[in-house]
Amino acid sequence: MTRWFSQFATAASQRAGRPATFLAALAVVVGWAVCGPIFGFTDTWQLIINTGTTIITFLMVFLIQNTQNRDGQALQLKLDELIRSISNAKDAMLDLEDLDPDALERVRAEYQNLASIARLKETGSADGDPGGHRLPAAAAQASASHNGAASESRG
Repeated sequence: MTRWFSQFATAASQRAGRPATFLAALAVVVGWAVCGPIFGFTDTWQLIINTGTTIITFLMVFLIQNTQNRDGQALQLKLDELIRSISNAKDAMLDLEDLDPDALERVRAEYQNLASIARLKETGSADGDPGGHRLPAAAAQASASHNGAASESRG
């Protein structure tokens, strides 16, 4: 059943994203609006569009979520393969999406620091702006020594 649902969700998501599907939905809404004066804009007339759109939205959420989950998993596997295949990449980067939020934030902060150091080396400015304020010599020295340690851990 899972395979059938995945195939159905993929097909439905692909069809829902087509211009023809949008035009069909637009035609239904326009047809409903045109019928308003005929039915006197009754509560039943309003209930028809409200019920129809609610049911379609409810079902589409699950179909689209299924498709996005599979796309996300496939993308993560492709990225994991790229990380695994590069000899000097950190294998610890594999499956980062499974880390708890605190651990993920620590990794993000580490890479943000590495990016700041790289910008400092390239431009002399911590924010990457060549005309920006240069760091004091002590901070630049600390960044340079940290960068050397980071290079050793990657090699």
